[in-house]
Amino acid sequence: MIRLHLCTISFRHHLVSLPELAAWAADTGFDGIELWGVHARHLNDAPGNEAAALRHHGLVIPMLSDYLPLEGDEAAALAHTRRLCRLARYWGAGKLRTFAGHRPSAALSAGERRELAQRLRRLTECVTEEGQTLVVETHPNTLADHPEATRALLEAVDHPDLGLNFDVLHVWEAGVEPLAALRELAPWVRHFHLKNIDRHERLSVFAPANVYSPAGSRDGMVPVLEGACDYGPVLDWLARRREPMDVSLEWFGPDSYRVLAEDLTRLRQRLSASSRALAALA
Repeated sequence: MIRLHLCTISFRHHLVSLPELAAWAADTGFDGIELWGVHARHLNDAPGNEAAALRHHGLVIPMLSDYLPLEGDEAAALAHTRRLCRLARYWGAGKLRTFAGHRPSAALSAGERRELAQRLRRLTECVTEEGQTLVVETHPNTLADHPEATRALLEAVDHPDLGLNFDVLHVWEAGVEPLAALRELAPWVRHFHLKNIDRHERLSVFAPANVYSPAGSRDGMVPVLEGACDYGPVLDWLARRREPMDVSLEWFGPDSYRVLAEDLTRLRQRLSASSRALAALA
């Protein structure tokens, strides 16, 4: 079963409450909402019970997406991680997402890689103690910017509760066929992010400094099934799964409600078509 979620980060510049977003998500047919860590922290201080609103609509929070510190003081990093774990528990989220640092894998020495893996293991142990799973995202300019480096990191950490948030577009951005990378990394994959671009030359539009800016460019951002990255093989792989898998639509462009609703419909249709085709071959 593939569970499709929207991300609150898609509404980072909107004036919309979580109960309003939950009602729309449920009416549109989403299974849940991936909660951005910044939003989770602010909602925790707000009056009202937004978590109850989500439950009322039958929605889940599969993951909190945040940025755990992999450098600097370890005690402070662990304290930050525990606070986030407790937020995740409040929302019923079983996974925390982070990045593997902020420098490209090719720029790190062997010693720096070891240090980062050691810190990541300590944070994973902390997350495990709090009852959740930690997932690292495949992302440029991190130690998970290429499947080879990603696998080396996961093997170095060597912890069953460290998984992978497989961002298909960023794997493709690294010059690797996503399905080939997925087959290699499948044992660690716990979540997917889906987004697309009209051509490779415009991928810089997803750089954090641009994407988080209200004035940033959105040129080239397109619906998942309309871009330069071919999602067909990955969707066929997902359709073959018998175990549940969480997938989030990570839209950063304009007209979020329309694009997300259309993407959801088209992805469900595509997954259903793949399932029927596979059944016919069985």
